[in-house]
Order: sequence, then C-alpha cells, then structure tokens
Amino acid sequence: MSTQQELYTSDAAKIWKERLNDKLPDEWRTNVDEFESDIALKKLGKIDHKLFAETRLRMGAYGQRYDNGHRYDGKEVRPVPFPEAFKGPDTYWDAPGMERIKLPWGGLNPAQMELFADLAEEYSDGICHVTTRQAMQLHYIHIENCPSMFRRLGALNITTREACGNAVRNVSADPMAGVSPTEAFDVTPYAQALFEFLLGHPDAQDFGRKFKIALSGDKPGASGLVNIHDLGLIARIKDGKRGFEYYVGGGLGAVPYAAKLYSDFVPEDEILPLAQAICRIYGRFGEKKKRHRARIKFLIADMGWEKFKETVAAERAILPHDDRWSSYIKDVGTFEEKPTTKPGKTLVATGDREFDFWVTTNVKPQLQQGYSAVLITLPLGDATSNQMRALADIARKYGPGTVRTVVEQNLILRWVSNDDVAAVYKELKAIGLALPGAESILDVTACPGTDTCKLGIASSRGLAGELRKRLYAKGPEIHEAVRALRIKVSGCFNSCSHHHIADIGFYGISRNVGGYVVPHFQLMLGGQFENNGGAFGIGTGGVPSKAVPAVVERLTENYVAGRQANEKFRDWVERTGKATIMESLQDLLEVPAYEKDKSFYVDWGDVREYSVKDKGIGECAGEVVTLTDFGLKAADRELFDAQLKFEKSGDLAALASVGPMAYRAMVLAAQGLLKINHPYIGEEPVEVMETFTKDFHDTGVFNDPFAGPKFYQYYHQAHAHRGVGLDKEKTSLFLHESQLFVEAAHSCYARMSLAAPAAA
Repeated sequence: MSTQQELYTSDAAKIWKERLNDKLPDEWRTNVDEFESDIALKKLGKIDHKLFAETRLRMGAYGQRYDNGHRYDGKEVRPVPFPEAFKGPDTYWDAPGMERIKLPWGGLNPAQMELFADLAEEYSDGICHVTTRQAMQLHYIHIENCPSMFRRLGALNITTREACGNAVRNVSADPMAGVSPTEAFDVTPYAQALFEFLLGHPDAQDFGRKFKIALSGDKPGASGLVNIHDLGLIARIKDGKRGFEYYVGGGLGAVPYAAKLYSDFVPEDEILPLAQAICRIYGRFGEKKKRHRARIKFLIADMGWEKFKETVAAERAILPHDDRWSSYIKDVGTFEEKPTTKPGKTLVATGDREFDFWVTTNVKPQLQQGYSAVLITLPLGDATSNQMRALADIARKYGPGTVRTVVEQNLILRWVSNDDVAAVYKELKAIGLALPGAESILDVTACPGTDTCKLGIASSRGLAGELRKRLYAKGPEIHEAVRALRIKVSGCFNSCSHHHIADIGFYGISRNVGGYVVPHFQLMLGGQFENNGGAFGIGTGGVPSKAVPAVVERLTENYVAGRQANEKFRDWVERTGKATIMESLQDLLEVPAYEKDKSFYVDWGDVREYSVKDKGIGECAGEVVTLTDFGLKAADRELFDAQLKFEKSGDLAALASVGPMAYRAMVLAAQGLLKINHPYIGEEPVEVMETFTKDFHDTGVFNDPFAGPKFYQYYHQAHAHRGVGLDKEKTSLFLHESQLFVEAAHSCYARMSLAAPAAA
C-alpha cells in the first residue's frame, strides 16, 4: 500500500473533515462532501464512468500520463514516487493523477504558500507547479486524497471547483495590477468579482467546452493576454468613469482566433450581467457533440459576429435582475494593497555584475515610488516544497505578503522597498531561485508535454530545459535584441504554453524517418506577446527535436546580423520571409540514419527510444521511399507554397489562390495515405474524399485518441468549399487547419509504419 493510500485509509481523512468542514463556505463544503460520496459510489461501481470523469474534472482532478515512472525536472530525468501502472479506462482512478487548483488573478499569501508546500510534500512529489494561466498544479495525486486536500485548501479560501471541465476556468489578470505604472486602474477586484459570480453559476454549467476569462490593466503590454481569451476585459476610463473594453471569442488551441471587440466601453456595473448573458448564449447555442467545434470562437464564426452581438444584447435585455451584479463590485473603489515597509531610494548599478543583471531582468519599478516588484524565476514553473516555504517567509519579511503567479510560470513579489531589493536577492540566491532572465529568451516557457500530459507528442519540458541550460550559459553576453525575445514550447498543437504568441514557438509533432518515428517540433515564428497577445506566429516547418537548440542559435544569429536599426523580431521575420529563413536552416533539418546517430531517435529529457522498430538497410545504404512518402512530401510543399503566397498576398486576386492551394495540400496528404492500399488512386477530390472517409475515418485508422476526428472534420469541411471565397481572416484560419490535417497524416503514417511487420 502506498503512502498516499495509507493517508486515506488511516484516520487522517476523517480528522481533516471534522476539523475543517465548518471553516469552508457552505456551498464549497457541499461540493466536497458530494464529491467524497461520488468517490465511494465509483469504488462500488454505482456511478457511470463518463459522468464521474466530468464530475472529477469539475473539481480539478485531471488524469495524467504515466509512461515509465520518470519525470524531467529541468536538470535530470528522475523517478517519481508512485510506480503503479494504469489498469482501466479511468486513468485517474487506477493511478496517480493531477490536481489543478484555482488562484483567481494569481493571488497568493504566505499561509497559502505554506499549505501548497505541505500538500505537495504529503500527497504529491514535493513540487508546486505554476501553470500558464496563473493556477497551481500538483501531480501524482491519488484521488482518494482529494477531499482532504479540498478541505485544507478551502479553509484558506482556495477552491479547485471548475478548475477543469466544461466550465469557467481560473480568472486570470495582469500580475502587476494595482502597481503597474501604465494601468488605467487596478483590475484585481473585478477579476475577483467575475470569479465569485460565475463560480457554480447555473448559467455557466451547460457548456460544450471550457470558458476562459482574463483582465488587463492596459492595452499595449502583455498584461492579461486578453486577445487569446474567450472573454477579455481591458481597463479604461471614459468621462471620469471606470469601465472596460470588452472582447469575446479569442483562443489558441489548434487553430488560433483573435478576440473581437464587443464594445469599446462597458461600465463597471455592467460587466457581470453582460458576462452572464454571454455565458447563456454560449451554453444555449454552442456546439455540444463535436468537441473540436465547442469553443465560443467557433460559435461566433458559425453565427456571424453581428448576429452574435444582437443575440447577446437581446439576452441581456431579458435577464432577471440579480443583486450580486452590484454587491460583488460595490467595494472595488476601496480595494487597496498597502506596504509594510518604507519606500527606498532609486535603484542604481552596484558594480556587482551578477546582481545588476538580475535587477535588469527581474525587478520592475512600481507605480508607487520607492517600491519594486520582484520576479522570481521558477525553472519550468516548478518550486520545491522547501523553496515555497522559504518564499512565504520572504514575502512576510519584505512586504505585505502579496505574491502573484505569472502566466510565464513564475511568481512576483510586490511592494518590495528598493532598499530591500539586495537583501531579497541574497535570500533568493540561498534557496536557488535567484535566476535572472525573467520575461526574456532565457526564461523558456513549457507545458508538461510527454512528462505527464496524455496529449503530449514530444517532450516540451525536456526541450525547454535544454534550451534554458544553453541560453543561461551565455547569460549577459546574449545580444540585447535577442534577450528581449520569448521562446515557448508546447508538447502538442494545443498551445498550452502559448507558442502561437511567442517570438519563437514550438509544438510537438512526429515524423517517419526510415521506418522509425522521430520526435519533431513545428517551428512558429513572429508571434507577439505584447499588446495582450496581439498577433499569431506563422508555421514554418518541422524541426527534429534534437536539432532545435541549433536552430534557435542560427535564427537568433541571423536576426542580429540581418535586422535593420531597432527592427523587432516579428518585423524581421515578415520582411525576410519564411522561404529565406527556412533555406538558411536546411542543413540543420536532416535526420541522420538510425545506425549513424541514435540520439535523434530519443527525445530530450527521456530515457527511452522514441521508436524501437527494427528496419533493414537496403543496398548501398539506400532507403525505400514509398508513394506515401512522396505524397506527404508533396502535401508539405503545397502547403508551404500556400503559406508563402499568403505572406505576400497584397491583393484579393493573390489571396484567392491561397485557399485552394491549402485544400489541395489536404487532398495530397489524404491521397498519400490512400496509396498504401490504392497505389493508382488519382487526385480527383471527390474520389479521394470518399475513399479516405471509408478507409481511414470510418475504420478509425486515422483517428488517434484525441485529435484524429477533429482533423478529419477540417478536411471534410474544407471539401465543401475547396478553399474558395474566403476572406483574409478565414484564409489564415484555414491555413492552420490544413497544417494540422497534414501533420495528422504524417502521424497516422508513422503509427501505421510502427504497426506493420518488419520486412523479411
């Protein structure tokens, strides 16, 4: 019996329940009690698997990957403490899972930080992980321990309710809110009001997928990344009154959509009822069956923007009055954080090169003179239990204890007197958390990837750790223009690390090379983190995982050498062009034969070969190139040309040819797969579509566990319009969909190659 199971089967769970149940808000206590009953029913086989899965997700209990009992911590591959193997369809039931914990606007106090340290130590692997939406995650959690965790969290005003599932997720906000020199006003209390109002709200319980909200204090900065959220608010003052620019329908995922401006000014007392009306429309008209179309961005695309706005306005007009619309925001004007130390003198260079560099990257001046906000760089978003306890002590000692999580997986300590900055640095250094480079190329962001995520295709944490190591080795020597860049790595196309809005982004894919499946990453260039996630990068092509560090080095060298005066990276990418950039990288993209260099066939931070398929070598070390290989290559080339043409499409005539080219890339990819069994099939679109549907979709061969049906639907929908008649925005989205279908074809072929018997 594991330590975790002993915690549950002993009297510990009963003790926590007796001690803490009356300290939880009534509704939260009811939720935890009901979930505890659901666990008992599940153990007895008296609750449906599908229903229980959604129930636990809505309590933040998420299944996780557990391949071989190892996890990459940014320095080394180490074993994790729970070696149980998955046994049944509900992986969270039979083996440790992940617990996601809501932190509205990223707010933390020292007592809560100490609790996280205790929970990580007692129930998890001793690691507190900060997510890219300002929440906290603990991994390797046994589900029987969740009720005790929930009660301990609830006693300190923290909930996991609706941290996952088809619900309103954690409400995020600018971590500098209240202390930013450029904000219109502090958005913190409004974020709290939205969180409290929508938590468990009956009008937010019938969504087809998740719903994410963010608030920003100002428009030009990265702030809350409003542009990539389902609902986003940017603070604004008009005629002396507080209000918000109100955005709806943003999102990344496989296909990124920019949020649309619903109104340039919504008064503060209208933000809650309008959010409620939007939730009702999303719940009523949003897709429920096809999960890949179930986000509000797709509802808006299908309904049309003007029709959507009219429908929301009509719904708002008939909403019954709710006193909470005003009660939740009645004290926002009096919300204020106050320092506990005296303001200090202006920070100046000390001559200590290491310290001065850290100040340059990790210390931000506050609006309030004499105070600074200190960014604490957490490698890959992780802090150990002992580090978290030490950080709680530092927060108490040097300020009012106002700590916030950051979407780039760090923490920020606010209200530090300038006179105390050096002392804070010394204490951070003592616990191994004085790394410089926050919000720079040094501080690579990564999702969990293949370490713990069931959707992971490639090792995002492993790659990010390797990039961090190489970049930190250069440190202050990195060119200033390069240091300002951001790198973000996702283990799959879903963009959990926000690779679409990185200067240099990567997401995991795979390629078949000589009968082996080789880990690769799709390279995205020219995204914009500023302006609230203001622009999306362009896909340029697949890069072997082991070649990524060399590609990053080459890219940044070319940027420094070829940029015009003060030219931003995104502008350099657009001016230089995708074709020229990829041409400069070609010598780095070839995968050596397995017999020559096996390292390319093992992902970063892993201990296993990505593929173990044996394959013979032909005469003269030649390889057999199949019709499918040629077909997929043709699809890649056609799509690449379509993307190039889109880059240069200055008029409608040029744009009109892009969509059909992207559709043709889909046809070529489908035809390539079909040539495995139909070597003489032609390119006639109807024949390819019908045969592909019959041979690959209906049989499930194309459909991997989480993405195949979605990507088939992209092809199926594209077949209806052939890419004709699309405007610029829809063409851009269509290019993303075509890219994903072609990648899925590569993945399908790789899976089929592994499953095929070795040649005699």
